[in-house]
Amino acid sequence: MYISTDDQLAEFCTRASAFDAVAVDTEFLRERTYHPRLCLVQVATPDESVVIDPLAVKNLAPLAELFQDPETVKVFHACSQDMEVLLQALGILPAPIFDTQVAATFLGERLQVSYNGLVQTFCGVNLPKSESLTDWSRRPLTPQQIEYAVDDVRYLIRAYPVMRERLVELGRLSWVIDEIKPLGDRSHYEVDKREVYKRVKRVTSCTRRQLAIARELAAWRENRAERHNIPRKWVMSDEVLLALTKRAPRDVNDFRSIRGTEQLSENDVAAALVAIERGARCPADKLPPANHARKAPSSDMESVTDLMYALVRLVAESSGVATAMIASRDDLADYIEHPERSRLREGWRFELLGSRLDDLLSGNMGLTVKDGRVEIL
Repeated sequence: MYISTDDQLAEFCTRASAFDAVAVDTEFLRERTYHPRLCLVQVATPDESVVIDPLAVKNLAPLAELFQDPETVKVFHACSQDMEVLLQALGILPAPIFDTQVAATFLGERLQVSYNGLVQTFCGVNLPKSESLTDWSRRPLTPQQIEYAVDDVRYLIRAYPVMRERLVELGRLSWVIDEIKPLGDRSHYEVDKREVYKRVKRVTSCTRRQLAIARELAAWRENRAERHNIPRKWVMSDEVLLALTKRAPRDVNDFRSIRGTEQLSENDVAAALVAIERGARCPADKLPPANHARKAPSSDMESVTDLMYALVRLVAESSGVATAMIASRDDLADYIEHPERSRLREGWRFELLGSRLDDLLSGNMGLTVKDGRVEIL
C-alpha cells in the first residue's frame, strides 16, 4: 500500500497501533544537504506493509504518535541513520526500539550483518539489490521501487519474533536491550559543534594550539553548512581546513593563498579569519587535550593481551556472541590498565566474560591446546 494522503496515514497508524511490534525503515538523501532529507518511510505490521510518502503527506503527527507508543516496539535493522533522519523530520525518536543487527550478534551472526544476510538467515529469502542506488526524492516512484522499499520491512517483521524467541530461550533478551539502549538516547544524534574538529582527517597531527584553531574553524564550518543546509565539505574540505589550521593566516591574502578557498565569499573568509584568530588566542588552560596515540604495549603486556583475546574468542565461539561485540583488543588493554572503569566489568559483558578474565589474570584459569584447538583448563 502506498500512502500519500493524511487520511490514509491516520487510518494505517490506528491499525498498526493494535500490534505489539512494527518494522520500520526509511529512505533518505543527504549527498546535497546538511540534514538528511526524508523521502520514504516503510512500516510493516504482521498484517500489512506500507510505504509512506512524506513528500506528499502533509500531517505526519499520527506517525510520530505511533513511533512513540510505549506499547508498540519499533523494529529496525541498523537503526542509527533511520533514527537520525526521523528525529530531524518528526522531532521525536521512536521508542521503544529493537535493532535486529545488534540482536543478530547475540545469535551467532557476525558483527554488522547486512539486512540481506539477516533475511536469508531468519526468513530463508534472498532479496534483490536492483534499486540500491535509487534517487528516492524523484516522483513518481515505479512499482519496482515501491516493491523494493517494502521488502525492507515485510521480512523484518517476520524475523523479529523468531529472533526474540531465541533470545528469550538463551536468556539474552536483556543483553540486547542493554546494548540497544544508547541508540535511543537523543544525545547520540545531536551534534556538539565544539567537538566536530575531532573528526577532521589527520587532525591528530596538530599541536594543542593548532587543535584550538581547528576547533573554532570546524565549528564555524558546521554552523555555515547547517545554516545553508549544504554538506560541510561544500563549505570547506577537511584538507583545506587542516591547511588553514596549520598556517593560521591573519589576513585575506594569506588565507586565499591556500588552494580550495576560492569558492568562499568575502564574508565567509572574514568569518573564518575571526574563527582562526579566536583559536590562536585561546588561553592555555582552555586548549584541547593533545591527541596521544595509545602507547605501544611492552612485549610482556602484548603477550597477556593475546592470551586474553584467545579467551574472548573461546567465549564467543561457545556462546555464539560475535567476538567484536564482546571486546576489542583496546577493551582488553583498558581492562588491564583501569579494570575499575572498564565496560567489561558491567552488564552482560561481565556476566559472559569479565569474571573469566579475572580468573585468567589471577592465575586461577589457564588455556591449553588439545587436538589442535585452544581450550580452557
